[in-house]
Amino acid sequence: METEDFVYRRKERVALVAIVVVASLAVACLLVAFSYYCYIRNKLSKRHNPHKKDKYEEKGSFENLQVATEKGLQVFTFKQLHSATGGFSKSNVVGHGGFGSVYRGVLNDGRKVAVKFMDQAGKQGEDEFKMEVELLSRLHSPYLLALLGYCSDNNHKLLVYEFMANGGLQEHLYPINGHNDVNLRLDWETRLRIALEAAKGLEYLHEHVSPPVIHRDFKSSNILLDKNFHAKVSDFGLAKLGPDKAGGHVSTRVLGTQGYIAPEYALTGHLTTKSDVYSYGVVLLELLTGRVPVDMKRPPGEGVLVNWVLPCLTDREKVVQIMDPALESQYSMKEVIQVAAIAAMCVQPEADYRPLMADVVQSLVPLVKTHRPTSKVGSYSSFSVPRSPSQDSGRAST
Repeated sequence: METEDFVYRRKERVALVAIVVVASLAVACLLVAFSYYCYIRNKLSKRHNPHKKDKYEEKGSFENLQVATEKGLQVFTFKQLHSATGGFSKSNVVGHGGFGSVYRGVLNDGRKVAVKFMDQAGKQGEDEFKMEVELLSRLHSPYLLALLGYCSDNNHKLLVYEFMANGGLQEHLYPINGHNDVNLRLDWETRLRIALEAAKGLEYLHEHVSPPVIHRDFKSSNILLDKNFHAKVSDFGLAKLGPDKAGGHVSTRVLGTQGYIAPEYALTGHLTTKSDVYSYGVVLLELLTGRVPVDMKRPPGEGVLVNWVLPCLTDREKVVQIMDPALESQYSMKEVIQVAAIAAMCVQPEADYRPLMADVVQSLVPLVKTHRPTSKVGSYSSFSVPRSPSQDSGRAST
């Protein structure tokens, strides 16, 4: 009897162990299945819910770059920049914008600089300040305005750039204070060189940086000229990192300057490098015509530059009629036709029909007689950070 009882208890223990093992395996399988389910769900939610990603990027964009930024740029005190600009004297103001004012300055070591005093009102200035510091510390090209340093002292936010003696392109294209002295306007060869160098700046941003950088506010006033009238692209406060995938887009609020914004971006908020190409095309039209992008004081049909000139750009006789009078007898018709054709492609309503900036550069190179000593486009840069570095607050939209 005892033996039967012992055998029974032994079988009971074996059964209990078997039950425990099976139960443990079942629980383990459930945990694995649940973990896999969570992984798949998380992946799908990231793919189908871009707003979630935007919130993360708005809160944490570029925070991990702070150390690298401080190593690459000089950090100034407010006192240093106050002294360099003569106490931010009105006589040293060289520009204005939605951000505040830009002052001419001289540092203690004798370097001439431009100091941008960011407007303290609201979040706009803060976002643009962060964008410029964190982006320009990583971009290096002879066709981009160099950021030398910054100041964030007692709520004062200032950016310090290399000094560009001849200011913005816009100032040289249009009469100031009603004076229309054509002898002071840019000649044809200089305009061609500026067009090429500005194109090289955008080419660097679009094709030599990974992921590409979309300027989002490319315009004539953001093309600065040095003492020899060489051009550099400036003002990256509204810039965005573009998509990794060719042909992709990033969705964002429509910000920029009226007259330069690509139609598909204005309608959908879908931003691509081709949005910059459209803006570049508008600048080319400014160089050809000497007219601002939007001027509703013009005769009917001529108020919006793109709408007025687009039908004329491929007609040899009509192109002459839209040319800036200040350029009379300076250009060959062959050059004008080529530049007009490039501009026409850049401002096509359909983004897919617009060229890459690399193609624009290749088309302009043979037309430019004088080049910079360096032929380099700029060093390659790669961003291992969230793709959308600036928040979507900034200048007024159209």
